[in-house]
Order: sequence, then C-alpha cells, then structure tokens
Amino acid sequence: MPRLTSDRRKLKKIYILFALVLFSSLLKAQEPGKVLTSVFDEALTDKTAYSQLEYLSKNTKGRLSGSPASFKAIEYTRQALINAGADTVWLQKVMVPNWKRGVENCRITSSKSGSEELSITALGLSVGTDANGLKSKVIEVHDFEELRAIGRKRIEGKIVFFNRPLDNKLINTFSAYSGAVNQRTSGASEASKYGAIAVIVRSMNPFLDNFPHTGVTHYADSVNPIPAVAVSTIGAELLSKWLKTDSTLTATLISTCKIYPDTVSYNVIGEIRGALKPHEYITVGGHLDAWDIAEGAHDDAGGCVQAIEMIRIYKKLGIKPKRTVRAVMFMNEEMSSTGGKAYAEEAKKKGEIHYAALESDRGVMSPRGFGFDAEGTRLEKLKSLASWFAPFNIRDFDTGEGGSDISPLKAMGALQIAFIPDAQRYFSYHHSANDTFEQVNIRELQMGSAGIASLIYLIDLFDL
Repeated sequence: MPRLTSDRRKLKKIYILFALVLFSSLLKAQEPGKVLTSVFDEALTDKTAYSQLEYLSKNTKGRLSGSPASFKAIEYTRQALINAGADTVWLQKVMVPNWKRGVENCRITSSKSGSEELSITALGLSVGTDANGLKSKVIEVHDFEELRAIGRKRIEGKIVFFNRPLDNKLINTFSAYSGAVNQRTSGASEASKYGAIAVIVRSMNPFLDNFPHTGVTHYADSVNPIPAVAVSTIGAELLSKWLKTDSTLTATLISTCKIYPDTVSYNVIGEIRGALKPHEYITVGGHLDAWDIAEGAHDDAGGCVQAIEMIRIYKKLGIKPKRTVRAVMFMNEEMSSTGGKAYAEEAKKKGEIHYAALESDRGVMSPRGFGFDAEGTRLEKLKSLASWFAPFNIRDFDTGEGGSDISPLKAMGALQIAFIPDAQRYFSYHHSANDTFEQVNIRELQMGSAGIASLIYLIDLFDL
C-alpha cells in the first residue's frame, strides 16, 4: 500500500510538471498581443453575433420571463451555443414571476386646458385596475420627503404623480438613473401609506420623447398594493404644466395588468472545458428576458450574444482557456433576478470554484472599459491590463460593480466584472419600445464582443 501511494505521488508530480511545460509552450506560441489582435480581427469581420441579435430582437420581441417569446429565445440561444462550438450546452431550471400586461389608458382632464391622453405603460409586478379604471385628482411630488410633508390628509384618495427627472448634470448616466429610480421601484408602496389610490411615475429617461419606460415596482408587505404606471417624459412635462394652472385636474386611469402564480423557465448555459483547471469557472453572461413592450436589443439581447460570441471566437481561433469558461443567458433579471440566484445556488451545491464573473447589461454601445469589484494589489494588476487594450481604444479600467445576475457569485469568491460601454444614449432605450435592433451599431457590438473575449482570455492566462 505505501508503495502504491508513493507511485501515485510521483505520477501526480509528473502530470503537474507536464501541464506547466505545456502551458509555458502554449503561452510562448500564443503571444498575448497577437491573440488579442486576432480576436478583434475575427469579431470585426464576422456578422454572426449581429444576425443573432436581429433574430432575438425581431422574432422573440417582448420575451418577458414565462412568456412564449422567452421560450423561443431559450431554444434559439441553446442552439446558438451548440453552433458556436461549446463543449457542453444545457438548460437550468428557474422559477419566475408570471405577470401580464393588460389594457392601458390614461386621460387627463382640466377645466382650463382641456383633455389629453398620456402615453403610459404599467410597471412590472404592479397590480391593476378593473376594466372601468379609476378617476381622481392628481397631486405632484418629487421625492418621498415631499410626500411625507404633504401628508395623508391631502393625499388620501388621490393619484400621486412622481415627477423627479434624472439629473443631467451627472456625467455618469447610471448615477443619474440610480438617483431617480426609487420613485419607480418604491413609489407605489410609499404613496399607499398615505392613502393614494394609484401612482403615475415619470419615466427614467433623460430625454424628452413619447416613449414610456417600464420597470419593476415592489410593495412592502405592510401596505395595500395600488396600480403603478410610468408616463413618457413628454407626458410628464404636460401633466406638470397643467397642474400648475389647475389643481383640480383629474386623471382617468385604466391598467388591467395581472399577477399569476410563478412558473418554470430556464437559464441557458454553454461552456468550454478548461485545459489545466477545469474545475475553476469563469462566467460571462447577460439576461435573456426583456420587457414585454420592447425588442430588448440593448437590454439585454446584446449582452447575451456577446457571451455566445466569446465561445465562438475561442473555438474558431483555437484559444484553449486554462479554466472552464461559461456563457450564461440568465432568465428573469428584470423582475426578481431568480436566474442569477438559481445559477449560484446550483454552483454552491456542486461545490464549484468560481474564479471570476462578467456581466454585460449596460447596452452594447462603443466599449469604454471594465469595472472590477476588487481592491489593493489585485485591482492594480487588473487596471494594468489597460495597456493591452490601448491599440483598440478601450481605456477605462477601474473599480466597479459586476451586475445583478452575477452578484450572488461574489459570496463564493468570484471576481465581479462589469462591461462598461459608452452610456450617454442608453437610457433613451432602456425598458422602452425604443429599444430596437435598429438602435444597435454593428461595429460597436463587435468591438464589445472582442473586448470581453480578450479580457477573459488575459484574466485566465495571467491568473489575475
């Protein structure tokens, strides 16, 4: 028995030595700079990802989790991963909300200004009205502090209109979004505490247009759920203007959306098996679901096809990662992020080691760089990768957060990475019917795909 153990140890040492020699020879043969050039060359001259994006946008429009369109998208991306050459492709069960939009209409009437129909859309997971709707006076507020100051006596029985715009002075549009979005996510819940019967929320859009932007809303357990809708920014401006001259203005609101019992859906996963550390995983993904009013090209079919493109490029160029690299199409990011939670829960049960995770969910405009949830020496090493990307004009490497789908992997030690494209136009599309295939520039999509594939290659290669 001792002899057998000794022989096994010798064999293990030989295997490790062989693996190191093999990796050293691969590194010399690959020459990272040349590999990155080949990745960009391939991405910029191939239209596979763009064609995939067109299919998802035009043939699975409105792929809200649990919908027929979402299942069509699941099957399409499963086959796309097979066609890309993934070693293994599978579906992972996810429980998702089952919310459906209904008839929507909002008409405001003023004795001084007349009558006008506003462009509205129900907020996800909102309760609805009955078929006849509801009618009441409207009271405008800008934040929860103003709501509290006004108090129940003046709010009870009225429709609350949250009209806080995004702060256009902020260069980072995601910071502007974060500073305004609580009126959408929690506005109905807060207004209900003071007896409001419904809320109308200004769309999370820095531009003036007539596209209402939806998004999820949540209710505290202790409040009575009330209907919640978003109004376009043009509609918000009109409503605010009329209220200034007529405080007796009324709104007639119909929104017959409904919440049904949760249903089954799936994450779509494809991987390339690691050559040296197959039991360590790097996840790259986007979310496959999209709001029912949108094609969801930027949010987030683009992120999904970029993850698939990474697999295709690696296989096409013969890039062999040390670790197992996965492309994941997460389901149900928009309403309750159960896709990301299910992925992390299964990984934990299997005892998987997750080394890093990247999410592309900020649109697919021109790539600017990457954000890393890291600090100290590791952050400095990651920031030093900028030198490899200088020839491709991708320069912003700094601290940041990964994304909602990959965030559960943080507790398992996975480095969180966010793909950061230029975001000045993003919130004109986000969660609206304006998010269409035509709003995506093919070269920007391709550059982002190449940047993501290159970053993962370097992180894996240099053990960063």
